[in-house]
Amino acid sequence: MKRLSTTDAGFADAFAALLHEARDTTARVDGAVAAIIAAVRARGDAALCEYTQQFDRQALTPATLRVTAAEIEDAAAGIPADLAAALDLAARRIEAFHQAQMPADSQQTDAAGLTLGMRWTPLDAAGLYVPGGKASYPSSVLMNALPARVAGVPRIAMCVPCPGGVLNPLVLAAARRAGVTEIYRVGGAQAVAAMAYGTATIPPVDRIVGPGNAYVAEAKRQVFGRVGIDSIAGPSEVVILADGANDPRHVALDLLAQAEHDEAAQSILVTTDAAFADAVAAAVDAELPLLPRHAIAGASWRDHGAVILVRDWTEGADLTNQLAPEHLQVMVPDPRALFARIRHAGAAFLGAHCPEAVGDYVAGPNHVLPTGRTSRFASGLSVYDFIKRTTWVECGAAALGVVGPAAVLLAEAEGLHAHARSIAIRLAAPAPSGRG
Repeated sequence: MKRLSTTDAGFADAFAALLHEARDTTARVDGAVAAIIAAVRARGDAALCEYTQQFDRQALTPATLRVTAAEIEDAAAGIPADLAAALDLAARRIEAFHQAQMPADSQQTDAAGLTLGMRWTPLDAAGLYVPGGKASYPSSVLMNALPARVAGVPRIAMCVPCPGGVLNPLVLAAARRAGVTEIYRVGGAQAVAAMAYGTATIPPVDRIVGPGNAYVAEAKRQVFGRVGIDSIAGPSEVVILADGANDPRHVALDLLAQAEHDEAAQSILVTTDAAFADAVAAAVDAELPLLPRHAIAGASWRDHGAVILVRDWTEGADLTNQLAPEHLQVMVPDPRALFARIRHAGAAFLGAHCPEAVGDYVAGPNHVLPTGRTSRFASGLSVYDFIKRTTWVECGAAALGVVGPAAVLLAEAEGLHAHARSIAIRLAAPAPSGRG
């Protein structure tokens, strides 16, 4: 991992290199993905079955693309009681937080006499992509599907790859609990294409959400415009602001919790205490061999991890705003005061007893968050991704008489004379008599 200090002569260059470090895959998959999308558009279910055989070693027919209700029920029934209870606890907390986000319709009549309003309506259908590679994530099923259900989306379709024909029972149980209406055993770019354009078996959706590999990310990029997407997610990341009063082992495990996601994940500690920085680095070295995913976490920490020593928390806040992390942990005596100085973070976790991992599962706010410094302009997944607003105007003759002449002048200035005349003809028209 990198060790930086704001007192070092070369800090500015070293921090700039850290800031702009490329952690996404360097593989060019756009051409391959375009070919897959074209094949699915042209040949539908047949292409899906062929790609599933090729990539997931599973022989399917159009009739077996969809996971049956019996399979879902059997999977849910087989989940241990304590795990089912934990899943339900997480679901209830996620539902409650997202229910509080739901906006209300609005209406007002202004001084000119126009009535102006805004109405919120859910999408007709949402598509959820669930990874099936290095790990299976039932928590991601809850985080992606529950906001859609809370928003009132009537159809929630899920695609999940099943390498070798194996379906994770907990993923199916999570989908059932979250209100997913249909599940398909299809993955990769071909699943994204099917949800975007539709096949005989999989009707198209309006928005596709959920993480995936480079092929999935590129497919989402290519179908955007045909459908909405949540984001192009990159490797996970955390910045931890912690002083020397913390337990080094706690902070080490928080750093490793991000590192174990992926070799390209990034964990950064920012601290004012050099001795504490040394203690955390030593604790990371001690904890790494104990992790089942130690190879992944070790590669992440070695290649992308960093410890930054700052003079004070003013510097710490400034550096954090430049890093604009996906996850932020603030572990100082007054975390809210320091958090108030940080403008850019996907989600923040305040206090020594609030590790980011609690947000991955049971806190309630969504764990689908902007990565790669995009929290400068983007937010995490929410009900707003599954609803849309329609504005409306109601205008009578008197109100049009107040605002219409200005609109006529503006339309004529733009050279749009039909616009101007469509208003002017109403201004000149006599009031209706009321007779039929």
